[in-house]
Amino acid sequence: MKKLTAMIFIVLISLSFIQCGGGAATSGGGTATPPPAYTPHPNGLWSTLPQTMPINPIHAALLHTGKILIVSGSGNCPPTQAGCPQGPQYTQGAALLDLSNNNIATMSTTWDMFCNGMSIMQDGRVLISGGTKGYGALAVVGTQGDISFTGLPNASIFDPSSESFIDIAATAHGRWYPTLTELNDGTIMTTSGLNETDGTVNNTTEIWNGQQWSAQIPGNPNITNFPGFQFPLYPRMHLLPTGHIFYSAPSSATLDFNPTGQNWTLVSWTIYPGLNDPNGERTYGTSVLLPLTPQNNYSPKVIIMGGDNPATNSTELIDLSAAGAQLSAACPTYAPCWVPGPAMSQSRVEMEATLLPNGKVLVDAGSAKDEDETTASLQAEIYDPVANTFSSAGSNAFPRLYHNVQLLLPDATVLLTGGNPAQGVFENHIEIYQPPYLFNADGSPAHRPQSAVNPPNSISYGQSFTLSTPDASTISSVVLMKAGSVTHSFDMDQRYVGLSFNTGASGSLSVTAPSNSNIAPPGYYMLFLVNQAGTPSLASWVQVSGPAAPIANVELHPERVPTPAYIFQRKHVTESPLPLRKEMHIH
Repeated sequence: MKKLTAMIFIVLISLSFIQCGGGAATSGGGTATPPPAYTPHPNGLWSTLPQTMPINPIHAALLHTGKILIVSGSGNCPPTQAGCPQGPQYTQGAALLDLSNNNIATMSTTWDMFCNGMSIMQDGRVLISGGTKGYGALAVVGTQGDISFTGLPNASIFDPSSESFIDIAATAHGRWYPTLTELNDGTIMTTSGLNETDGTVNNTTEIWNGQQWSAQIPGNPNITNFPGFQFPLYPRMHLLPTGHIFYSAPSSATLDFNPTGQNWTLVSWTIYPGLNDPNGERTYGTSVLLPLTPQNNYSPKVIIMGGDNPATNSTELIDLSAAGAQLSAACPTYAPCWVPGPAMSQSRVEMEATLLPNGKVLVDAGSAKDEDETTASLQAEIYDPVANTFSSAGSNAFPRLYHNVQLLLPDATVLLTGGNPAQGVFENHIEIYQPPYLFNADGSPAHRPQSAVNPPNSISYGQSFTLSTPDASTISSVVLMKAGSVTHSFDMDQRYVGLSFNTGASGSLSVTAPSNSNIAPPGYYMLFLVNQAGTPSLASWVQVSGPAAPIANVELHPERVPTPAYIFQRKHVTESPLPLRKEMHIH
């Protein structure tokens, strides 16, 4: 069953390539049948699946069974609106998408999981935290009609083996729009969200250890001249190879969390929005921890892209390695610091960015103006971290606005679905993107390396293991890709970890597992073999486990980091019943 889901994609992809005519067969008269006529796909190929989504795909997670968990809850369909679910229970609060047989089965949830946080645990089960207690009212922030949503403290675990939800202990207070982040020991932290009483920000973190939630950890980085820091909704978080957590966006202040002392520290201020737009933020832009590989010595770099309303096409990069912490021409005053990245081809808010097995990033979806279909960004592009450039990735068919989701699949294609331009309606078409690495220059199917024969089901940190494949001599990289969990323009789980390997005799690869849990936190990963042309194999699922690595003692210098003048203006402007919400939608 390990490759069942992936195999169905290859069948579908192969069928899409077949044109009129056969191979080299001859007719009765001896005339050779011409070879199939292919169409080049230098930017990849988008296609639409025949099945559609029965529920609004607010949050999606790829399971190690190959199925995709869709969580909707009330689905941005308020109970006061005719035809919307009244719940609880929510009889179609979730669904399982099985692309091996094109089946989508809906499931009931006992509480409203709309706008939760979700992360895949080290044993493959899915932790869900927070949701919607009460729907608010849309209005300009701070005006009389501005009524905030309120969050639920509820939590649940989805078990892929039984395909059922199990409610667990609640967090201390409500969390509507929290982010869940796996730590190096397999525990999972939940941060931010709106509380259950007045809809203000729950500016704390709690950590689930498998049995219970920790005490609340205040989100107080003690920023000089900016004492009122609050986490935005769905903060963008990444586990670094130091064992620390990096908060990158959407607010201008970016932070470090040290799990040992459980304290937050200022790292840097972003370049955007700058003095020209003191009220701007990268709201519903995205953030990606770029590939960690032996070639870059597992040095962490993060890119943030897009966001705001109207949106920006700008990007920024930060080097969080030891080298990046040194003062340099790029960071003359303090380090690490954000530096400008290349501009995207379009301005994007409500965008997506998905790591690919060749180390590049698929960037697409969103719009120039939030929830404005006439400004939809249909042009996809691929970011190359090595060249630090964007290139075209073709065009998808349907506008993907608020609540779209995107996931890398085990066959190295990408699923894109959803889009919720108004309450009670959503885009139900499912699109699949086949990246250029699946095609030869003439458009014929590229040769894919054969997946490893009898790969290990599990590996431990630092372990050496052997992979057998007839394509061993052509393999240029062996990659672990953590299964994604995406909502609101951010994948809380995706991760690219390259492995060291040597090519042995008789079609074998001698591979070394990640050295520690800071580089690859425990859990299920897709194992890809990628050849010299950049074409990946079908993935095999492997569970990575072992003891937690020590947390590094990172020296930061927040005292060097000046608070930009415009931050004072933004603080005053955004004082409201819900800080940082501004005049964008609150749903």
